[in-house]
Amino acid sequence: MKIATFNINGIRSRLRALLEWLRKEVPDVVCLQELKAPDSGFPVREINAAGYGAIWHGQTSWNGVAILQKGADPLESRRGLPGDKDDKQSRYIEAAIEGMVIGCLYLPNGNPQPGPKFQYKLAWFERLIEYSAALLESGHPVILAGDFNVVPTDNDIYNPRSWLKDALLQPESRECFERLLSQGWTDALRRIYGDERVYTFWDYFRQHWQTDSGLRIDHLLLSPDVATRLKTAGVSKWVRGQPHASDHAPTWVELGPPKRMHHARKGGSA
Repeated sequence: MKIATFNINGIRSRLRALLEWLRKEVPDVVCLQELKAPDSGFPVREINAAGYGAIWHGQTSWNGVAILQKGADPLESRRGLPGDKDDKQSRYIEAAIEGMVIGCLYLPNGNPQPGPKFQYKLAWFERLIEYSAALLESGHPVILAGDFNVVPTDNDIYNPRSWLKDALLQPESRECFERLLSQGWTDALRRIYGDERVYTFWDYFRQHWQTDSGLRIDHLLLSPDVATRLKTAGVSKWVRGQPHASDHAPTWVELGPPKRMHHARKGGSA
């Protein structure tokens, strides 16, 4: 089972690229971020024609998240992160798929910092930390996938020097990510790649794509029971090299089947 996350950076303008990637790589589940389209502007017809069901939480011009499932409609279990009833930004959607809870998130960027946008980022992160703890306590197998807008360590960026003031590298941002991981989540890409440098985002400036000057900000976090199923993980870098590409590349995990539970039986066969 292949589960991917992809910050599409405008689903209408990059629909052709999305459909080509779906056709070539055929992921089973896709978490999309930064749709930049209202609910009515989501291209559900084209996505259905490609063989995928979808749920989405749009917003005009900004943000927006969606979950696609191959051959089925995802069963929505949550829309919006709990903890702030006044938060109107479309940044979280969640579905029950194949016995798992899959949360798709687009964490606030937080720039410029310091300032209100950075405070919103940290407040949203705190809500995520609180909610993710409840997800783990639920006992369900869970994946949190998306654009976390955090570079966890200096090993996750080509060179931190020119990004020192960026919200993605601030100690507060990294500390939140560490607290999240310490709940028991497995950072899938880091588990597979070890200390090897691997990037998921290359911005449009200063030839960063051409020189492989990237950042790792798209993450798939696995609950302990899902982590035991992890076979491999990777980044579909070829998508970033396409004309008019998003500045992110799809990032994915491949899972083996769930571990079977063996129960001792009394008195012979059932």
